[in-house]
Amino acid sequence: MYARQATSDEATEMLVEQKLNAFARLRPEFEAAFLFVQQVQGQERFATFPIEMTVRYFHALWICECKDRLLSVPKTIERYEGERCLQLLRGWQEGETAEVVAFLQRRLDAMPFADLTRQIQETHRQGQGGPNLLLRRLRHGRAVLLNRVMNLLQALDAIFSPDEETLRSQVREACHHYGHGPEQIEAQLAELRSPLYAYLPHRLLARENMLVMNRLGASACAGQERRLWGEARPQTEGGPRAHVLVDGYRDLTSTRNPVRMSRAVSQLIGASLPLAASAG
Repeated sequence: MYARQATSDEATEMLVEQKLNAFARLRPEFEAAFLFVQQVQGQERFATFPIEMTVRYFHALWICECKDRLLSVPKTIERYEGERCLQLLRGWQEGETAEVVAFLQRRLDAMPFADLTRQIQETHRQGQGGPNLLLRRLRHGRAVLLNRVMNLLQALDAIFSPDEETLRSQVREACHHYGHGPEQIEAQLAELRSPLYAYLPHRLLARENMLVMNRLGASACAGQERRLWGEARPQTEGGPRAHVLVDGYRDLTSTRNPVRMSRAVSQLIGASLPLAASAG
């Protein structure tokens, strides 16, 4: 029995080492992908959003899910939906656009602007116009949501403008650029079901996840004052700049607080805070 246990432990340690090595190779691409996802989801407002950027967004979500699976981040919510993104890219190359549009709408639309504006008015009245951290967060969060919707509209405009054949050609070209041809997608989907991407809680994997997310959080905090919200991103980029969305933020707002917030608004406030470690 002892020998069998030792063999099992050795296999686990070997798989953990394989996961860490695989993530070391993926890490530079993950860091760029993570920041791009945050930018698309409201931390930037892009002046244009061509087909290539929609494919890049799906690619980035897939890369982020690969990171979560390699480092065995506990799955409490569907955060990145990378496997679904691969399936959508496969179908889009064959002309299935409706599902792509539905996915974009689900991730980037349905924002509670009216509810949020009421909360801002109430907070302003109660604070009598003085300095108020909650008020700043609410306004910042509303700008993030507005950027997110504007990015969605730009993406949809690029999707709806060309005819079907031109659109399909653009999608295939972009998918080829990011390594998502039909055969490549089949191999990528199969790889996600391999032991390398299976859930395996381990202290070394958790430590690596904490380190990389803390590094991304520090980078986000350092650059958070460099851009005014609502300003369109220039055509020539000077490098990625993003705050970090905290996916899966829990509503811990006390009901004894002077301003009572809806769950949607409290999630928005959490999403606007630059705490990448919490998002990892």
